[in-house]
Amino acid sequence: MKRAGIEENLLAILDSASDSKHTPDANDDRLAFLEAVRSACIVNENPPTSKMREAVFQILRVGKSLELITESFRLLNDLDKRFPRVYLSEKEASESSHLVVVEEGWSPFLFNLENASREREAGGRSISGPLDSLGFLQLMQELAEVANEGNLQALEIKSLRNMLLFQYLVNALEGDFLPRNRVYEETMNWTHLRESLLNMLLIMDLDMSRKKADMQGSTTRADGVRTPLMEIILDELTYDTDMLSPFLKVFNEPKWKLEIILQYFSKYTTRLSTRTRRSNGPTEDATTFSGVLNCFSNITSTRSITKKIKADVVQVLLAHAFQAHLSSSSQQDADGISASKDEGKSGSLVEICENIISAFSNLRRTYAKMEILPIGKEALFTAATILSTETGAHV
Repeated sequence: MKRAGIEENLLAILDSASDSKHTPDANDDRLAFLEAVRSACIVNENPPTSKMREAVFQILRVGKSLELITESFRLLNDLDKRFPRVYLSEKEASESSHLVVVEEGWSPFLFNLENASREREAGGRSISGPLDSLGFLQLMQELAEVANEGNLQALEIKSLRNMLLFQYLVNALEGDFLPRNRVYEETMNWTHLRESLLNMLLIMDLDMSRKKADMQGSTTRADGVRTPLMEIILDELTYDTDMLSPFLKVFNEPKWKLEIILQYFSKYTTRLSTRTRRSNGPTEDATTFSGVLNCFSNITSTRSITKKIKADVVQVLLAHAFQAHLSSSSQQDADGISASKDEGKSGSLVEICENIISAFSNLRRTYAKMEILPIGKEALFTAATILSTETGAHV
């Protein structure tokens, strides 16, 4: 009864501040509500109800003032830290970690199929509740599209709101996944990962774990069927190439960035397995970075690919793949890991750099009026610098 009374009193503050009102008085009411929730839950240590958490989340999604956006973001994170939905219980040194999941805990994600269907019928852009996987993808699209806003002040607020909303959702996913993954590593019980928010929304490492679990016969019909994240991302990027450059700029995991780019190319180059420039070289798989570069080893194959992928898109893909390859190789060297599958005689650093330069050269030879994009120039400069250093060191 005490929690119900606190919830009723706090939510009453928002009665006059509906989602459609953004007057000074309505915003003052929202701020008063946030302050009251902080006092009741954080200061006085009363667990928030699902309705209270959702109301704070709604304010973050609809807020049009800097103060509302930042305070609701800060409060949501503080509530999650103080009252986590998933956590590890205290244990003895000899015991395995015990996972505790607050079943009635509120989530910023919507996974009820009936409710999700209703949201999509309404246009999929509801701003009054949790997000489903479609809403999460649309949020990422808006992050890329927000620069098209004409009003500078609206641009700044919308951009900040979307960035903080995205960051909070990432924090929520991380808070749910990390304790589950720790228990999974100790017990190898796939169920802990199957029930994670990431598994129900989108994931790439977990897709790999699920594939292994499936091969071992650990999955059942209860796991359901979900399109792997890699396929979702590729579909989005190939459908809307305007998203490609912004996505690759902010996606900073080299391993997966390179894999996404290789898969992107493989959709158009699977029949273009080529040989290295040396006639006696091995056949290169077009799903490896060396193989992709070899697809641009002459004008004929370059023209064939650019009939399917625009030349400027090819520049972006090659430049980001080169960056990701260098970052992955550096990380592997630092960790003492052996070379990746696409390295070896034909995949040495020197040859990769030579092939990058050759690929851009063949693009220019194919399209004489094509301008090298800034990111392409950066890749060429890096490749030339590495070649100068590497070949000079072996003289």
